[in-house]
Amino acid sequence: SSGINAEYGTDSMFRGMYRGKAAHADDYAAMLDRAWSVGVEKIIVTAGCKQDIDEALTLVKGEPRLYTTVGVHPTRCGEFDAAPSPTEYMDNLRGYIKDNRDKVVALGELGLDYDRTKFCDVDTQKKYFTLQLDLAEEFKLPLFLHSRNCADDFIKIISENRSKISGGVIHSFTGSAEEAKQYLDMGFFIGINGCSLKTEENLLAMASIPTGRLMIETDAPWCGIRNTHAGSKHLSSSSWESKKKEKWVEGCIVKDRCEPCQITQVLEVMAAVRGEDPVDLAETMYQNTLKLFFPGENS
Repeated sequence: SSGINAEYGTDSMFRGMYRGKAAHADDYAAMLDRAWSVGVEKIIVTAGCKQDIDEALTLVKGEPRLYTTVGVHPTRCGEFDAAPSPTEYMDNLRGYIKDNRDKVVALGELGLDYDRTKFCDVDTQKKYFTLQLDLAEEFKLPLFLHSRNCADDFIKIISENRSKISGGVIHSFTGSAEEAKQYLDMGFFIGINGCSLKTEENLLAMASIPTGRLMIETDAPWCGIRNTHAGSKHLSSSSWESKKKEKWVEGCIVKDRCEPCQITQVLEVMAAVRGEDPVDLAETMYQNTLKLFFPGENS
């Protein structure tokens, strides 16, 4: 079994397209097959704006193991102001949730990102992060959260709206052990992927989080574990041959394009650094995932 596997399934890289140019054949079906073959049981295709939500809902409808989220990423919050009105945009988000309750398992990806304010300024991010928390209260959905270089404002907004929130996960965590403790004190789970395992400090922070509050993810097609990352020394050889995108052949994974099956690599690093049995750790993280996103299913 495998935990949360946040995956931008709508990403064109899984169709062989890179920055608008075709590099290889569409290998979306093979990518999913590789995930199921390593024991992934569910994939959450995360959305970050209306176009993402439309594409994600189309993808997940025909596949019982795929789910999605509804929400607006901090870098896309300008869409609220670009819409005829922010109220109308919120109503669109409500409609997506109401019409797809069996497939929408979280609100997100939402939060704050002060590393990328060129895409959306701080005030706009704060305004619409706060506004979206009304949906958490209305639909009792857990939060799929994004926090980059904004800890104080993020924690302030969450604290002020605590009564609206029924749990969540800090996705793609890259903060310090102190930051992890702040999130844990607020009752959140913490999601770990390849980006969370780049430096020795990252590894120490990850190791400080209690197993009962950890989740595992890939953030595919991003956040693969690179040879230059501190976590990579804990990896055994890969089970998949990889090729550069221009030289790709069927049955291979694409070099530097992360995909859901590589959740096993994230697990391998986490278990080694924590000194835990990988099977036990995977099972605990899977139960954590069910508890938050699929509350009817956890044992």
